[in-house]
Amino acid sequence: GQGRPPQDQLRLPLERPVSDQTLVVSDSNAEAVQVLSRWPDGAGAVLALHGPAGSGKSRLAAAWAERIGAVPLNGAEAALMDPLELEGRPVLLDRAADADDESLFHLINLAHAGGGPLLLAARSAPRQWAVALPDLRSRLDAVRTVAIAPPDDAVLSAILRARFAERSIAPADEVIDYLVRRLDRSAEAAALAVERLDALHRPVTRVLARQVLDALDAEA
Repeated sequence: GQGRPPQDQLRLPLERPVSDQTLVVSDSNAEAVQVLSRWPDGAGAVLALHGPAGSGKSRLAAAWAERIGAVPLNGAEAALMDPLELEGRPVLLDRAADADDESLFHLINLAHAGGGPLLLAARSAPRQWAVALPDLRSRLDAVRTVAIAPPDDAVLSAILRARFAERSIAPADEVIDYLVRRLDRSAEAAALAVERLDALHRPVTRVLARQVLDALDAEA
């Protein structure tokens, strides 16, 4: 329409926000998706999201951070932040188990003292993290947790279709089904398979998929 500012017309979707990327909700992630869509909800200032590599937890956490305007930190980066800059602000700490004890302790205390909510994302639940500070141990053991499982068939299929679509490839359903049966349960494994198939510049068939997966198995 006539009333739109010109910059809106020029904005190109070069970098899609995390939340716009395909996120298929299935049994493997439904609880985590539901909890994060409502959190913070008054039931605790700190929440831990945990699950194996490639399960999509970092993307889910990043979508949450984008939605509520949280400061995103990564593991050991927590030690570099000025605590005064974080006061009262929501914080996402991805790879939280890699943060040093002091920083983690401080972030949790900030959240409990009426600061912004703190989302911790890691591969394992906080009670499994190795920490030396006794006060931190007790705080971590009390953190509310939500788990995300490795991608199931529905999620892995959606990840594969999205990665193929980015490369303007639309394989037959039987190729997707075959890849889902053979691949490791992770977004990384799916992305690597698609990358290798694309690099061959040939029609993506089940035969080609088998050759690529056999080659990847041999490398591993």
